[in-house]
Amino acid sequence: MDCEALKKYTVLHPKPAGLTLQYGTAGFRTKAEQLDHVMFRMGLLAVLRSKAVVSTIGIMVTASHNPEEDNGVKLVDPLGEMLHPSWEEYATQLANAEDQELQKIITEICQKAAVNQHKDASVIIGRDTRPSSEKLSQSVIDGISVLGGQYHDYGLVTTPQLHYMVCCRNTQGQYGKATLEGYYEKLSKAFTELIKQSLSSGGSQRHLKVDCANGIGALKLSEMEPYFPKEVLIHLYNDGTKEKLNHLCGADFVKVHQKPPRGLDMKPNERCCSFDGDADRIVYYYKDATGHFHLIDGDKIATLISIFLKELLAKVGQTLRMAVVQTAYANGSSTRYLEETLKVPVHCVKTGVKHLHHKAQEFDVGVYFEANGHGTVLFSKAAETKIRQLAKEEKDDEKREAAKVLENMIDLINQTVGDAVSDMLVIEAILALKGLTVQQWDAIYTDLPNRLLKVQVADRRVIDTADAERRAVTPPGLQEKIDALVKKYKLSRAFVRPSGTEDVVRVYAEADAQENADALAHEVSLAVYHFAGGKGAPPQP
Repeated sequence: MDCEALKKYTVLHPKPAGLTLQYGTAGFRTKAEQLDHVMFRMGLLAVLRSKAVVSTIGIMVTASHNPEEDNGVKLVDPLGEMLHPSWEEYATQLANAEDQELQKIITEICQKAAVNQHKDASVIIGRDTRPSSEKLSQSVIDGISVLGGQYHDYGLVTTPQLHYMVCCRNTQGQYGKATLEGYYEKLSKAFTELIKQSLSSGGSQRHLKVDCANGIGALKLSEMEPYFPKEVLIHLYNDGTKEKLNHLCGADFVKVHQKPPRGLDMKPNERCCSFDGDADRIVYYYKDATGHFHLIDGDKIATLISIFLKELLAKVGQTLRMAVVQTAYANGSSTRYLEETLKVPVHCVKTGVKHLHHKAQEFDVGVYFEANGHGTVLFSKAAETKIRQLAKEEKDDEKREAAKVLENMIDLINQTVGDAVSDMLVIEAILALKGLTVQQWDAIYTDLPNRLLKVQVADRRVIDTADAERRAVTPPGLQEKIDALVKKYKLSRAFVRPSGTEDVVRVYAEADAQENADALAHEVSLAVYHFAGGKGAPPQP
């Protein structure tokens, strides 16, 4: 380690006094002007991580669905997965260290994590379209260079594209070519193969309106357009040329406000979808003939994909274990449909993509989506090998064709992380192949009315949960109170959990009718306020 260079560069990227940040599920996120020192230090950390695992590590500069003034950074591990939890702690330590302690902390991390300083390090970088992202990614590069790491800057990419690049580089190209063209070619080839049956059977043009949240998704989707079959027409809205990133648009806005984004004019029964700011989430929606807005969220996306994959797995006749992974926020109707009608096992885990991803890895085919539209499908190595072999060698025509469709699905799905572009193409292919309209998809089951609220508390840590966050263990008496309230309503459930980011407790309730879901959510909020040290005035109905 060149201590002089480290000192010199630390002075160029000083830490503001009194600022502490926590590396969470989404990495670091805050106002862009507070992040320069963090970016520099994450460049340092990526070099250490690369040396520790002797692989290429990714760094993505983005704050996803946050406002344009914010920014953030997250590290990507060798197979395109999120940073290992033990290293999240090192990231937090390094980000919060005083300037003069940096060298000491780096040495400590090297000892704790058995980092061989003499190994080579390789880091790749990507960024979103925020005005602050270019300068901040330059600070990352300073950090990488100080510790002698090699880097490749991919510039403007979606978050899932960077995850894809990391995986390609560490599998020596087995997962795909580590270039944007490689990504576009891999996905579009699989998509075209899938959809050509439906096009040859006289399917007319397929139109889709896409709200790109004024973010990176617009840029990359327009680059990818020449790769699509000419029958598939994708119309881009909120493409970033006029308005601010995520402002009154994007997947998060549509999901939270249950209404269409600004700047997208919807005609009855048109298929529309929204990406979030860094294109790793997607939700669909449409207006019916009466002008009523219908949201199709992550639960319904997971259900559509599960129906399709289950039919194909039955056709190939293999005993491959399939399951769906959800969080407590998944609508009760989706869970009931999957378990009772589709007969697919459903597993509930704690909120946060890393918990879903981890659980999905236990199955041959693991489908996971959060209600917010972030999700993907994982195929075990054994399942993938078996499917590819059947697609090549199976004598029975029907079985072989089904295996080929599955093989194309494997290539179309970005297994490293939720990917709005990939998920959109998966959904479009399934709707085309099954001949489903957006209304028919929506009608698979009816969501139970629900309500999400938050309660301000003095300290969110007084609430501790168990059973995948579905039951409150502390403070004493709270869960009993919730159980009593839930008994008052039909088809109802409710749970509370501390926010991961602020001193609020999130309350979720669902019931047979909207007024009942609202009433239950309000009553549970009051219980939280009284049992868990509410701040300010009690919640109002």
